[in-house]
Amino acid sequence: MLEPFQLPFVQRGVVEVLVLAPAAGIIGTWIVLRGLAFYAHAVGTAAFPGLVLADGLGFGATLGAAGTGLLVAAGVGWLARREGSRERYDALTALVLVGALALGVILASDVFGSGANVETLLFGSLLLVDGRDIAFAAVVACLVLGGARLLEQRWLIGGFDPATAPALGVRSAWPDAVLLVLVALTAVAALATLGALLATGLLVVPAATARLWCDRLRPWQLASVALVALEGVGGLWLSVEANAPPGAAIAVLAGGVFALAALGRLLAARRRPRVPAAALGSLALLAALALALGGCGSLSGAGGRGAGKLRVVTTTTQLGDVVRAVGGRRAAVTQLLRPSTDPHEYEPRPHDVLDTAGAAVVVLSGDGLDRWMTDVVKQSGADAKVLDVAARLPDRLPGQSSGAEASRYDPHWWHDPRNMEAATLEVRDALAAADPAGRAAYARNAAAYVARLRALDAGIARCMAQVPAAQRRLVTDHDAFGYFAHRYGITVVGAVIPSQTTSAQPSAGDVARLVGVIRRERVRAVFPESSVNARLARAIAQRTGARSDLALYGDTLGPEGSAGATYLSMERANADAMVRGFTGGRTRCTIPGL
Repeated sequence: MLEPFQLPFVQRGVVEVLVLAPAAGIIGTWIVLRGLAFYAHAVGTAAFPGLVLADGLGFGATLGAAGTGLLVAAGVGWLARREGSRERYDALTALVLVGALALGVILASDVFGSGANVETLLFGSLLLVDGRDIAFAAVVACLVLGGARLLEQRWLIGGFDPATAPALGVRSAWPDAVLLVLVALTAVAALATLGALLATGLLVVPAATARLWCDRLRPWQLASVALVALEGVGGLWLSVEANAPPGAAIAVLAGGVFALAALGRLLAARRRPRVPAAALGSLALLAALALALGGCGSLSGAGGRGAGKLRVVTTTTQLGDVVRAVGGRRAAVTQLLRPSTDPHEYEPRPHDVLDTAGAAVVVLSGDGLDRWMTDVVKQSGADAKVLDVAARLPDRLPGQSSGAEASRYDPHWWHDPRNMEAATLEVRDALAAADPAGRAAYARNAAAYVARLRALDAGIARCMAQVPAAQRRLVTDHDAFGYFAHRYGITVVGAVIPSQTTSAQPSAGDVARLVGVIRRERVRAVFPESSVNARLARAIAQRTGARSDLALYGDTLGPEGSAGATYLSMERANADAMVRGFTGGRTRCTIPGL
């Protein structure tokens, strides 16, 4: 049951939570007392532009988020003072939040093209916690303890009776400004573990839970600190057991504890006026255990599967299919990405680290598509051979020079069967090096698969030759089919998302330009992709009179039983869809024998 706490990345998360607990617990009581719950949530969410800047310019995410948080605190404080009313924090916070989010969207989409890196910070990740995060949390905890010690009375007076505050000696607005800054810094300190969108899971919910049972400030604060520590550590454990992001696990656990505490308070009120505050710890512990037991189970890393076989971990679905074909019965293959999962947007889970820890070979797609795997391998401590398939491919196309997933080469190399043939031989050699006794078997399997790849390549070429070159005009969801188009003489007219990554977002101008190009080039079909929301592609097709009912498999294979369940069937299905779309349904592509 305690096995997750033996993992180094979980241990760092526990230290982060315990160091942060005094700050989150104490500042949480002031958030509840002063009605700043919306502000606390907003200041974390409004860190978005800071995260985008940090990601795009290459400096620390915490620094970027802290800068934005302090600006939000300053903006809300200045507006509140100018308006002369401290009761308008919610409305003023909303104004600042909207401005910050708008700036973040502009920076993310039009300036830096940020994607998965920022989304990871928005939702939290155990893999992100490092010594700098822990040090920042420790500094924030010291600041909160010092600020509460010096300004507690002023915060109480200014919050409960602002009209008479000057008569009681509170004539300055700076104590409130300090409170806003401390709330902002505490929210930023929680980003690495919980993410910007769920930071209030530790800032507000534990304090609100403790308030149900405490009617004096000091016991309330102590109970809040204890709850933050308990729920934070329990949530980290639950995130590993349930293979879920830590922010979501902590938030769900905190919400469940609040519900049970509220129920217990209601039942206690019917029996006697007040239950001692000391009962809160026991109630919270029981609630945490009850909720956590729902996620109980053993950690199933790669070490528990395929005993006696060569353990191989792959990232993408295409690579998983190839490695299984080459490895045959001698290899136990763990494929991290599931069918229809977009690799551009993937956020690694705790079990990915566990699976990788037991691997002898790790196979990467490369070219930045699965760069998140670098952290997984590092955190796992695996002594595995890491094969970057893209590093030695024969046919390469230029990548994009900017954005979160900028790379020298286009990462969608598998859409040229010749590249997949080269990848198959690379996998053969890597498996043979790790398992010399299976060299002959790997060679046989690879040779058989290469023969099928060559048949696929020849079959697609024959199909495309039936379509006049002027009709081979391709519009897809995003720019993922450059290799396919280059190999088979297809003209890429445009893409709904004008980028090689789905993390980018099209602007209104991009969409208008694409509509004009489709009409001018008389494109007959817009091809949505199986792993991307097709609503915009279909809307564009409707505006231009093109059809949009022929989906392609771009970044991922389809689920079992679908036309794209394997690499060979995926490319065959793509070729058939394109030929049908190019010819208005008059011609189809059939490749027998695969």
